[in-house]
Amino acid sequence: MTEKVKYLSPEWRDEAERRLNSELPPERMNFVTSSMSNIYQNCPPDGAEKFLFFKFEEGRFAQLLLGTGESPKPEFAVSGDYQTFASITRGELGAQKALMTLKLKLKGNMVKALRLASLADRLNKVLATIPTEY
Repeated sequence: MTEKVKYLSPEWRDEAERRLNSELPPERMNFVTSSMSNIYQNCPPDGAEKFLFFKFEEGRFAQLLLGTGESPKPEFAVSGDYQTFASITRGELGAQKALMTLKLKLKGNMVKALRLASLADRLNKVLATIPTEY
């Protein structure tokens, strides 16, 4: 894929799912069973809120949902400004640093979230490879 897709569009979600499934086999995801929702605030062009919901079962991607309104109930929810998530997806800012500097907020079990942080980094590295228009 060489043409750029709009960040958080249905096309971007489809490409994200394709790449995550092909580049992160269950063993690279430590066979984890969990779910996470990213809550994007102040999304262009109208400042709307969107979510990206990830569900893993034994390290496999079971669901990747993109939408507005209420996200399905995740084990963890990470919320923050659209631009912060865009910086993470571009590889300019680490998710852990964004959490520690309060650019992102976490709801859920902090101890388990920290244990899974390296998996989130792997996920973000794959997302950073998608040619994206922000």
